[in-house]
Amino acid sequence: MSTAGLEIAAPAQKCDDVRCPFHGHVKVRGRLLTGRVVSTSGKSFVVIQMEYLHKIRKFGRSERRKSRLTAHLPGCIQAHEGEMATIAECRPLSKSISFVVVQSRRSA
Repeated sequence: MSTAGLEIAAPAQKCDDVRCPFHGHVKVRGRLLTGRVVSTSGKSFVVIQMEYLHKIRKFGRSERRKSRLTAHLPGCIQAHEGEMATIAECRPLSKSISFVVVQSRRSA
C-alpha cells in the first residue's frame, strides 16, 4: 500500500483514478493544508475554506480572514460538507485545481 510520500496512511478503499496520489500517477509536493469542506457539488472536486488570523501591526490587532481553494477528490476518499480535510499540493490538474485531497475526517 502506497503512502504517496506522506505521513498519512493510505485509505482502505481502492480506486482506479489516475489523479489519486495513493493509487494513481499524481505526485504530491510542497504544502500540506487543512481546512473545512464547504462545497462538494462538483463531480470530482471539493472547495476547501481555510480561516486564519492576520495581524495588523499599526493597530496591534488581528482580524479573521478566509481563503478558498479547489482540490481534486479521488474516488477512494469520502468527503462531505462540514468535515475537515487535508489537501496536498501537486502539479496543476486543471485551470484552478493544483491540490488533491489526501485525508478527510469528521470535525469535532
